[in-house]
This record gives sequence, C-alpha cells and structure tokens, in this order.
Amino acid sequence: MIDLYTWTTPNGRKVSIALEELGLAYTVHPIDISKDEQFAPAFLKIAPNNRIPAIIDRDTNIALMESGAILIYLADKTGKLMPKSGEARYRVIEWLMWQMGGPGPMLGQVHHFVKYNKGKAPYAEERYLKEAHRLYKVLNTRLEGREFVADQYSIADIAIWPWISRFEWQTIDLKQYPNVKRWYETIAVRPAVQKGYKVPKDMGAVPMPA
Repeated sequence: MIDLYTWTTPNGRKVSIALEELGLAYTVHPIDISKDEQFAPAFLKIAPNNRIPAIIDRDTNIALMESGAILIYLADKTGKLMPKSGEARYRVIEWLMWQMGGPGPMLGQVHHFVKYNKGKAPYAEERYLKEAHRLYKVLNTRLEGREFVADQYSIADIAIWPWISRFEWQTIDLKQYPNVKRWYETIAVRPAVQKGYKVPKDMGAVPMPA
C-alpha cells in the first residue's frame, strides 16, 4: 500500500497517474498548498523540501519526495513503465530528466508570470514564453515519427504530460506543435490518466485542444 501526499498540480498528477497505470493500491492524503499545508511538521518529516508529491511505501517503509525519484521507484518496484536495463532504460531517464529540468520549472514560471501576474513583469513574460515555445519545439521534434518520447509509453511520458495539460495557462496553441498535440490526445484518453488526473479531487475534465 502506498500513501500518496499530493495536490492538484502537474507534479502531483504525475504520481497519481503512474499509480493508476501501475495498478498499485494507494491512499490519498490531500496537501492543500493554497493553505500552506505543505509546511506542516508531519508533512515535513516525509518531504523536507516542503513540496508535493511525496509517498510512503508501507510495504518497504520507504518515504520519498521529488516526483522524478518517486516515478523511478514505482517503475522499479513493479518492473513496468521503464526498461530494467540498457540504452532503453537510460532513454526513459534522459527524457524524465528533461522534464525535471525544463518543462517543470520553465512552464511553472510561465504560469506564475503570464497566468497569475500578467503585466507585472513584461521581460519575465517574454523570457519564459520564449522558453516555453522552445521546449514545445524540442518535444515536437522528438515525437516526429514516434508514438512516445522513448521506445514505449513510460514514466517519461507520464512526467511530461501533466505539464502539457496546462497548455491553456501557457497560451500555447497545440496546433503549432502537431506531434505534441497527437501525443497529448493519445495519452489524455487513457483510463488511468483520466482517473489519476482527478486526484486528490476533481477539478474538471482533462483539457483537450480545439
């Protein structure tokens, strides 16, 4: 049994989607970051960096923070969603790390400056929107002639997809990136993604491009 501490953010949705895809039993513990619940002493014992998501695996008594580390752990625990060895494994890790270092922090800045604080910092808006389009172009190029970012559907796709699901927040028209649009729509209709997207609470339907 997995205890999942999470909220309705792209990073949080990575893990709930992975748990659904892997068919692992889990209990959800909502951490409402709008109420600063991530700073509660009990949560900080699990996640010293005071960020969601975090897990405790009751089978092993291992507690983990950081979504990328959690995804690798769950894949290794089940032997699914990531090859066990060889180049194929490192290809998944490569694109997982791309998400952790690129779309995660950079698109997060777009959300901060463009969606929530528009007009307050024009330079920041321009800078991060430009980087957002660069990252979408990288992903679009990677998906040329391939269904998923690695050889098969993997934790790399699961890590990237929730950030792309906020394309509207990023003022991105997915028609500009047809390979990303096709990939996004393919993943969006997966039952596990539909279910995991609505953890820890239903915030509405999965966004779909026009």
